[in-house]
Amino acid sequence: MTLLQAASVTATPDPVGLEERYAAHTYHPLPVTLVEGEGSWVTDAEGNRYLDLLSAYSALNFGHRHPRLVAAAQAQLGRLTLTSRAFHNDQLGPFCEELSGLVGLDRVIPMNTGAEAVESAIKAARRWAYDVKGVPADRATIVTAQNCFHGRTTTIIGFSTDPQAQRGFGPFTPGFRPVPFGDVGALEAAIDATTAAVLLEPVQGEAGVIVPPPGYLAAVREVCDRHGVLLIADEIQSGLGRTGRTLACDHDDVVPDVVLLGKALGGGIVPISAVVARREVIDTLEPGSHGSTFGGNPLACAVAREVIDMMVSGEPQQLARERGAQLARRLDVLTSATGEPSRVAAVRTIGLWAGIDLAPGAGTARAASEQLLAHGVLVKDTSDTTIRVAPPLTISAADLDLALDRIVETVGSLG
Repeated sequence: MTLLQAASVTATPDPVGLEERYAAHTYHPLPVTLVEGEGSWVTDAEGNRYLDLLSAYSALNFGHRHPRLVAAAQAQLGRLTLTSRAFHNDQLGPFCEELSGLVGLDRVIPMNTGAEAVESAIKAARRWAYDVKGVPADRATIVTAQNCFHGRTTTIIGFSTDPQAQRGFGPFTPGFRPVPFGDVGALEAAIDATTAAVLLEPVQGEAGVIVPPPGYLAAVREVCDRHGVLLIADEIQSGLGRTGRTLACDHDDVVPDVVLLGKALGGGIVPISAVVARREVIDTLEPGSHGSTFGGNPLACAVAREVIDMMVSGEPQQLARERGAQLARRLDVLTSATGEPSRVAAVRTIGLWAGIDLAPGAGTARAASEQLLAHGVLVKDTSDTTIRVAPPLTISAADLDLALDRIVETVGSLG
């Protein structure tokens, strides 16, 4: 199957060679150099076009260069881009009000990256534990989930259960208690009088789109309430429509005490993240206790306000539900086929998001991703044997079918 061709594009000579020579080798990208993008399509340096089914790990929920988001960025670029928090700007207040309304919580800490949002939430939860709950100084603990992914800082990787994330980076910050994801009993057993919070991804994205058992989040909410513990939901990947609801927690009608957002909040244009929390938690912080030079900058806030307005309409969530049903229906054939041994061990979907586990003998997820690249579809391995699929929520039904034709054909013939 040949790739669709686009008009020729102008690119920097040998950009990959320059990257290999000068950039730290902390990533192992697929062998394609992208130079243009629009909607669900991207173009490489040779003019070949691909359907993007990774969406920059859900940062591109609204596709590449969405016209409303580009217009919001351009308008703000012509006015003011940065003030630092030494001064007020006219975008931060409205952004905080609108995001608080979308999430249903009281106050916002604006930051830049997902990891910064997680770190900020850890600080706020500990301060709350000391000032409000009465935990003895420097004794606060936080319960986390095994196989989680919350970022790459030394504090965060300290409670990761991925040896590759930890090797050579210790010593790590104490005070975290990982328990099996989806096991309410183990979670409750890890809580004691020192526990400030439970920190969870409602759906574990990097682990392979791991969806918890039905009712799990509601049960965790009940346990937290009974023990006087904060529930922190990391919705950095799962939030803003990816699962078919504004937040993944909405599926269980759960309102966390703290919600973490990022990635799609910047519309794929600017980095911005946020901690959205109950007033009682955020108000333990005072001037000088936390901050960020770029956090809450007017350019990022202007783009994020347009994202929020799009979410308020409900259209992205509806698109995720409709396309998600299409995704689940088409991927079902990978595990339901009879006759030849299946090349797929399991498929998990929620909204417009899927994890495809390859069966033994089907090869690696990296090799499968490389084969799909050759057929014009961009996906990425998220473990040795799991492929993650996360198209833009704005992808058309026809384009999604085209991509799924290639996924079913390619994955079905692995090994």
